[in-house]
Amino acid sequence: MALLPILHYPDPRLHTRATPVAVVDDQIRQLAHDMAETMYAAPGVGLAASQVNVHVRMVVIDVSDDKSDLRILINPEIIARDGEQECEEGCLSVPGIYDIVKRAERVKVRALDEHGKTFEFEAEGLLAVCVQHEIDHLDGKVFVEYLSQLKQNRIKSKLAKRARITA
Repeated sequence: MALLPILHYPDPRLHTRATPVAVVDDQIRQLAHDMAETMYAAPGVGLAASQVNVHVRMVVIDVSDDKSDLRILINPEIIARDGEQECEEGCLSVPGIYDIVKRAERVKVRALDEHGKTFEFEAEGLLAVCVQHEIDHLDGKVFVEYLSQLKQNRIKSKLAKRARITA
């Protein structure tokens, strides 16, 4: 397995719409496991393939405290939404930035597993937020785009300043 480099906002590649995975094969399974290793090392609770500059519709998620509930979602789609919640979100592509985003409280998701089998599950709370956040990445959207233009500009400035300091 390998740690993959994570793209950082406002990298324009984060706005690339991911294409569906045509065949779930060993290459896709390897990517999923590399993504999981990258997510755990970051550390984070979700990672979309788009964030590692591979623009296929796949995400990995694990919201457990002990890293025991890895979910690999290939070609995920939300087939039902219910309710509304506000939750503070962060993102591995926008390090150190957190803000409140409104999302559905509950979602029903359909995806393929790492063997190419279709499955469905219902999610609420943090898992629902994470699923919606990661699917947004596949659609070329970063969570800060839910915020006001003023906040987005402040975040871009803060990240640019941080990049200059560490360069």
